[in-house]
Amino acid sequence: QVQLVESGGGSVQAGGSLRLSCAASGTIFSINIMGWYRQAPGKQRELVASIGSDGSTNYAVSMKGRFNISRDNAKNTVYLQMNGLKPEDTAVYYCNIKWAASVNYRVDYWGEGTLVTVSS
Repeated sequence: QVQLVESGGGSVQAGGSLRLSCAASGTIFSINIMGWYRQAPGKQRELVASIGSDGSTNYAVSMKGRFNISRDNAKNTVYLQMNGLKPEDTAVYYCNIKWAASVNYRVDYWGEGTLVTVSS
């Protein structure tokens, strides 16, 4: 029904930058939240940043100032610009989209993830 395709992951040295992209396709409610989450080995998945269709953003405190999230509503695409990368940023990054299909039903979809490796 909904497909999320991530791109832009790869390997970079500490201090470098990467730009992740995620394109959503399918039947998507226009009022939604798209975001990036990450999961490092042995750790829980955590929010990196999210952005609503109205442009409202939410960042994890540790990422604010280094990462920037943006979106193109016409293309149902969300971006994550990552600057000043640190080895601890190494993780699989997952794209997510969610919305309220009704008062009592919220739906979530996930991409398969893209690996970001930061070397010191």
